[in-house]
Amino acid sequence: MLEKLVNGFESHLFRNRKWVIISFIFITFFLGYQASQLKMDAAFSKNIPLNHSYMQTYTKHQKDFGGANSIMVAVEDTSGNIFNPVFFDALKNVHDQLFFIPGVERSQVKSLFSPSTRFTEVVEDGFAGGPVIPADFRNDDYGLKIVRDNIEKAGIVGRLIGNDYTSAMVSAQLMEFDPQTGEAIDTIAFANQLEQELRGKFENDQIKIHIIGFAKMAGDVAEGAKGVLLFFLIAIAITAVMVYLFSKSIMLTILPLMCSLIAVFWQLGLLTVVGFGLDPMSILVPFLVFAIGVSHGVQMINAVRRRVLDGQTTKAAAASAFRSLLVPGGVALLSDTVGFLTLLAIDIGIIRELAISASLGVAVIILTNLILLPLVISYFELPNKQDNPEKRQKIENIWRALSKFATPKYAVVVLISTVILYVVGFQQASKMQIGDLQGGAPALHQDSRYNQDTFFITDHFSITTDVMTVIVEATPEACTYHSVLTQIDQFEWMMANTVGVESTASLASIAKKVNAGFNEGNPKWEILPRTTASLVQAVGQVPTTSGLLNSNCSVMPVYLFLKDHKAETIEVVVDKVKAVAAQLNSDTLQFKLASGPVGVMAATNEAVSEAQLPMMLYVYGAVFVLCLISFKSLKATIAVIIPLYVVSTLAQALMTLLDIGLAVSTLPVIALGVGIGVDYGIYILSTMSNKLSNGMPVQQAYFEALVERGSAVIFTGLTLAIGVSTWFFSDLKFQMDMGILLTFMFLVNMLGAIIILPALSAMFWRKK
Repeated sequence: MLEKLVNGFESHLFRNRKWVIISFIFITFFLGYQASQLKMDAAFSKNIPLNHSYMQTYTKHQKDFGGANSIMVAVEDTSGNIFNPVFFDALKNVHDQLFFIPGVERSQVKSLFSPSTRFTEVVEDGFAGGPVIPADFRNDDYGLKIVRDNIEKAGIVGRLIGNDYTSAMVSAQLMEFDPQTGEAIDTIAFANQLEQELRGKFENDQIKIHIIGFAKMAGDVAEGAKGVLLFFLIAIAITAVMVYLFSKSIMLTILPLMCSLIAVFWQLGLLTVVGFGLDPMSILVPFLVFAIGVSHGVQMINAVRRRVLDGQTTKAAAASAFRSLLVPGGVALLSDTVGFLTLLAIDIGIIRELAISASLGVAVIILTNLILLPLVISYFELPNKQDNPEKRQKIENIWRALSKFATPKYAVVVLISTVILYVVGFQQASKMQIGDLQGGAPALHQDSRYNQDTFFITDHFSITTDVMTVIVEATPEACTYHSVLTQIDQFEWMMANTVGVESTASLASIAKKVNAGFNEGNPKWEILPRTTASLVQAVGQVPTTSGLLNSNCSVMPVYLFLKDHKAETIEVVVDKVKAVAAQLNSDTLQFKLASGPVGVMAATNEAVSEAQLPMMLYVYGAVFVLCLISFKSLKATIAVIIPLYVVSTLAQALMTLLDIGLAVSTLPVIALGVGIGVDYGIYILSTMSNKLSNGMPVQQAYFEALVERGSAVIFTGLTLAIGVSTWFFSDLKFQMDMGILLTFMFLVNMLGAIIILPALSAMFWRKK
């Protein structure tokens, strides 16, 4: 039945090949134009699991307490002392410039020059205080002395002032939408604006500007992603050389490259049609689409060339190759497509867009490289000159040697070695951590400007962007009850004594300091008042703009400042928060995770961890079903899947050895590796299964499969691996990590298909 459908489809296509090719040309022009309209898109909301319970808490209270999408600008005086007129002029200019940049939540801009930055001191008559920088401030020695005294009284050293007085901080929260236009903030354009209007305007020999935050990181990642175009061009050049060495024909080199580039244009154009942009992570997908297209194109030109050498005309050879490769090639590409679609199960926008982008690209390869390519080839006359007999004999000797893996004697050795490798790899893979394993922004190298800015702020301030906020939800006016604040204080004390937590802040700890102030500053009175009147007096001194309480005092965050955002640190702190919250939670008081940048990271890590197993089950389930439908044999399906599973385990072991955590950028790699790696096994076993069903011995069937498709399989494995290996030199750390893992998976999956698969076949079909 299937054979009749394929033959009928082939007959119809080749009878109307001119009109089919013309249709492809028109579609390519249309989608090429759409591709030219594609824009970069790096929205903050795409990078977080919005349906996670932590993020529900985050979005619920984002308006009152800000979110994780913040910017921190440290202004440094290289002379080592900020108390000079030049520095204070620069600090005020930075504050004002940031205040007026579109997209900044102006009420959340904080620095020494913010009216909400105030000091309080105990005097004979009670309390005295005011803005740290008074309204009549003069930028001279006398005025700076007053400001210095006020800074000491305000207790903002380590927060708004560097611990060593060499720098000061300006921070702000960003909005999701521009209030003037109503459109989403263009994160990358905003990052460029920060660079031009802050660093570009105010940095000089005396003043240095250090900027960190999601928007700035996204801008730096987008800047680094521009290098992907260069890697793409290098990959095309390398692939062209290798295809020519394989085909020995300029025409057979140009055609598969052309069809693969058409697939890339279609994929990018379709992204615009469905309303997506191109974010820094999915910008790598066009290369993968090109590489997968070339791998299937090489199978096609190899099949056509072999038939021409056997005496067929080019048109007949193209039609025959189309018939023989449509099913295995289609199954392989469908496996890739369905495998990528399984990434939709992960509740993170950037991964879902990657899944859709990759799936669209692989799906169009079915049209461009399995249909368009043989139709175009059929119009050209290919030389039927046979290879040098000595060369052919050498190649056959290689295939004859490799075919020994399909004999019981060698198969036993291969399978025992595979089991040992798997056991060792599994033990190592079990140590793989979820999340980031380095300081700074994991998407960038440690020596990048962004990470150097991060390390400066970490070294000179007591607070950084590594903040986790635990939201305390209670009843209205709850902060006026001693029992409520006591529980918050108890929670804060237990968290302050947790490994990885550098410092904490909450309404309870501030209220204790205020109470001491009402009692002549005596440290013995740094406690929570037991009477409601005294508690109201202490809490009343804390404004809602402090971020420590909302307008009706029903929500009071506890801020945890962590030493870093490494996976281990986050896991320890989250586990402790859950344990303490379980003890203190009641019907009227709830400690909820989480807000702040580290709260977002914690949610992301948990989403990745929860998605890992289902994603792998979906990927292998899809491959299993499609192989079973294609081969109609359980043994053949298992023979294809086992090498893939072993390689996936070894890839996870490699991640552990190289200190690469399982994160948003690396999680899709396993699915991509499995989806692409299955192609090798399908092509080899589809040839073997026909011969095995006709009674041919396993070794001979494998030998003939190698003669027919071995060169193309090995070639595509090497080409894919060499192409992605160029990513090792990327400015983006996550691209380098993906390059390492994909290179490993492409190579080892190819080796698994030509070594482990025939060994399994020798065991499964022993009677043959």
